[in-house]
Amino acid sequence: MTGFTVALVLVAAAADLLRWRRPAWYWMTFGVTLASLRVLVRYATVMDACGLTVPPSRWRLMLARATNRPAPESRPPRILLLRPSRTGLLLRLKLRPGQDAFDVAAASDRLRHSFSMYGVTSRELRSGVVEVRMTGYDVLKRVQMPTQTDARPMRVAVALREDGAVHYRDYRAIPHALTLGATESGKSVYQRNLVAGLAAQDVALVGIDCKQGVELFPLARRFSALADNPDTAAELLDALVARMGEVYQLIRAEQRITADVPDAEIAADIWDLPDHLRPTPVVVLVDEVAELALFATKEEEKRRDRIITALVRLAQLGRAAGIYLEICGQRFGSELGKGITMLRAQLTGRTAHRVNDETSANMAFGDISPDAVLAAIQIPAEMRGIAVAGDSTGGWHRIRAPHTTLRQAVNVCNRHADRTPDLPELAPFRPALTSAPVAPVPLSKAAPATA
Repeated sequence: MTGFTVALVLVAAAADLLRWRRPAWYWMTFGVTLASLRVLVRYATVMDACGLTVPPSRWRLMLARATNRPAPESRPPRILLLRPSRTGLLLRLKLRPGQDAFDVAAASDRLRHSFSMYGVTSRELRSGVVEVRMTGYDVLKRVQMPTQTDARPMRVAVALREDGAVHYRDYRAIPHALTLGATESGKSVYQRNLVAGLAAQDVALVGIDCKQGVELFPLARRFSALADNPDTAAELLDALVARMGEVYQLIRAEQRITADVPDAEIAADIWDLPDHLRPTPVVVLVDEVAELALFATKEEEKRRDRIITALVRLAQLGRAAGIYLEICGQRFGSELGKGITMLRAQLTGRTAHRVNDETSANMAFGDISPDAVLAAIQIPAEMRGIAVAGDSTGGWHRIRAPHTTLRQAVNVCNRHADRTPDLPELAPFRPALTSAPVAPVPLSKAAPATA
């Protein structure tokens, strides 16, 4: 008996140590079993306490009276599926008549406390069926992406959601996106994960980095075109607009709208074209959009209007031509001038890391969801990488990208450098790769010493 007690104490101590140091290991060894039992045992009581039960139907009451039996109890939603996962539990419920998916969503916080889980989210799968995702620990504290993800062409796994699911950047579904974040908020890490994911695909990467290229130029071997100042950016965007027109001419020529062609084969964008005719899709990454919109002189104002006009055109018309925008910035507001609000309206995907003011959060989510605005401005400064992601449908969730160093991203881009397409329209902007060391630039005002 003493040996059994000692073994039990050692197992309990090991479980507590795992829960503190390695919550993911604790969940897979002890937590998932305890949580499943807790949900099954407490289910009926918790649903009744949370107001997620319905009174018995009239025919059940009549049957109870006719057979002289006690009145039946209220019934909770029926469990269709209870499946453990690497981060929590997946509970699929069949709602009773009179219940709504909003009732489950409104009670998610009470369910979290009642089942002793870290987080609970819900979504409606179809009429009468709700999926409840429960996480057993803080999956965003130490992000561990699953070894296998559902990666597809133009679809990249860039982050982990707070419910344990993978957050994908799908350019076919959401062509253009806006990413905001203050300094040291984790925006650059999110961008590195995006570039590293796209590097292995057949896509042309075009970068605009007006911080003299310090963010994107280390990844130059995988970029078909790069601009490090507003003047070059204006010319590069004009070249992209010209390419867009040429692609549309190609689609028109190969549209196949004769009477003997089935409707399903009529081409309306590059993805409807045959593989041997399909142009290479292009992803344009703008590292700091405010640098393109600011001006101090009349000449700079003309350049600014030219740049914003080109960006708006690409956002409005670029999807069918296979040109996708990824606009990043620390600040994004209407004070950046005319055309900014019009540009934002075309950016369906929205991601906001920690921002310094509520106005930027409102520009990201004000037209989507007030709750997302509140969640974005509450991101603590010490939690770098935490972001709120949403789209124009109104849905949003917290995400965090795995920490990727610049060296890791450079290694990935160098490994896939052979995939960099040569686009004739962008040839003048192809980054020059040289191994010669660059002469150091003195940072002090003192003149360099001479021999």
